[in-house]
Amino acid sequence: MTKAWWMLLVPGILALAAVAVVVMLLVVKVLWAWTIPDLFPGAVQQGLIAAKISWWTAFKVAIFAAVLAALSGARYHKEK
Repeated sequence: MTKAWWMLLVPGILALAAVAVVVMLLVVKVLWAWTIPDLFPGAVQQGLIAAKISWWTAFKVAIFAAVLAALSGARYHKEK
């Protein structure tokens, strides 16, 4: 019984993680397409900045943001 339970749990967790990654990348792509052309209209028009990004670029931007968040959180020390 215990082995069958694990065999159902592991694929479920992997599927949930995959869905979470896809949603995170979708959020990055949508936020990029929504904000960047408004922030930098001239640069987008000249082709210096992309108006839309690929899934791979969204993944790299998400990793970059996660690293920055981790670095800024690493210096946080709660006083007791």
